[in-house]
Amino acid sequence: MILDKNHDAAMNDFLLYLRYISVSFKSQMQYKVYFWLQVIGQFLGTTVGFFGVWALFTRFNNIGLWTLNEVALFYGIVNISFACADALGKGFDSFTTIIKSGDFDRLLLRPRTTALQLLGKEFTLKQIGRLLQGIVIMWWSLSSLHIPLTLKNLWLLGASFLGGVALFVGIVIMQATITFWTIESLEIMNILTYGGVETAQYPLAIYSKWFQRFFTFLIPLACVSYFPLLAVLEKENVFLVPLWFCYISPIAGILFLMVALKLWKIGEQYYCSTGS
Repeated sequence: MILDKNHDAAMNDFLLYLRYISVSFKSQMQYKVYFWLQVIGQFLGTTVGFFGVWALFTRFNNIGLWTLNEVALFYGIVNISFACADALGKGFDSFTTIIKSGDFDRLLLRPRTTALQLLGKEFTLKQIGRLLQGIVIMWWSLSSLHIPLTLKNLWLLGASFLGGVALFVGIVIMQATITFWTIESLEIMNILTYGGVETAQYPLAIYSKWFQRFFTFLIPLACVSYFPLLAVLEKENVFLVPLWFCYISPIAGILFLMVALKLWKIGEQYYCSTGS
């Protein structure tokens, strides 16, 4: 009976979230020209970013044991993951405005979790531009390296994508949680979001050891991007990484999201209304 109630509650939350997305989609499509300009802008902006990577390899041919075609796979998957995470977590990203205006009080009065309401507050469709650009770069990498889409590779790519989305959403939630105490969002957290994207666009092996440890054990960026893609590129033996670990490492992104949600609930307990 309890399991049935939990299942029904989860299904109701999911259906409500789909309605949130539907409303957000309809509102953004009210101005179609503006919407498509945003999408094109996102696509061109990230494409210019990849030209910077291309220019680097044009000058130096390779970075250590890595070629442009291989680095393009890291670039593609992290941008796909971040595009989806940014679209999902925009409500948390704008939490500073919500808490300063006192609108968070209204969320607390509604019979749904505040996390669900913020996740459904705004689904930013303009990230389709970054998503498409990431897919194009990833597809070019896989094709040029002649990597087949076997069940093994589909698992690794899919797990990397899901783990990356969970990780970046978790980082945004943590950034919003800190706002319960600071009121203003800490810009230093952007080091972990946008900075994390820039970091994961290259193989973690090119960075110094302390940097690798930070983005493996504290912020598991390597677990959701670097390790599974090592197995896709069949380079796990070169860097002495167990193959089994490459398969399960993206779970770290989901665990990170779960921890972020727990911290969010703790932060809610310390919230004091604006009194306005």
